[in-house]
Amino acid sequence: MASCNVGNARVFEAREVFLGSISGNHMQLRSSQASPFGRKVKIAAHFLGLIDQITIVPADTNDPADSLRRQAPLGKIPALILDEGTVLYDSRVILDYLDHLAGGGRIVPAGPARFDALTRQALADGIMDAALLQVYEGRFREPEHHSARWLEVQAGKVSRGLAAFESRAGAFEPGLDIGTIALACALGYLDLRFTGTWRKDHPRLVDWLHAFEAEVPSFGQTRPS
Repeated sequence: MASCNVGNARVFEAREVFLGSISGNHMQLRSSQASPFGRKVKIAAHFLGLIDQITIVPADTNDPADSLRRQAPLGKIPALILDEGTVLYDSRVILDYLDHLAGGGRIVPAGPARFDALTRQALADGIMDAALLQVYEGRFREPEHHSARWLEVQAGKVSRGLAAFESRAGAFEPGLDIGTIALACALGYLDLRFTGTWRKDHPRLVDWLHAFEAEVPSFGQTRPS
């Protein structure tokens, strides 16, 4: 039992050394203006008082020459480059790290509430993924190769995700945690790329988003133009 405790202590100490070693004074965020996942990071950084430690460096995920592909093997955004070169990805990892830098428990709840927030974040991220895949179908495939079935599958994910959030819109506050940040960014992306068509069938989410924007100024500050 004693050896087990020693082992656990060493693992904990190693984790603390790692986290301490990557808490540099300046970071770079590789993202794009329209990325809803990058917007999650920007909103979190504003709220946590870390935005002044981050330089936002535009990334072109379609450009083979962009250094993003060397910094993040999947070539996806966002990626956060720490002061000594460590790169963190994706948005979920970055938000967890920023919360750690800010002392913990600011946007990632402790205890049972953590799992509800993580689940809401996963659902909102899934809505964003499905919305992005619909956009990419039109952007990167020739019209004669568009798959109506594929678009229908992705649209169904968005529809079911929104319905789930609509049914729970009064069960969580508009304030900041990883789940509400992700949901606001998902709805903002649907406004940007799908002209807000989600709004007519989801009045409770419309009201929730208005309340979120009133409470979180960085949501408006990070809105893509």
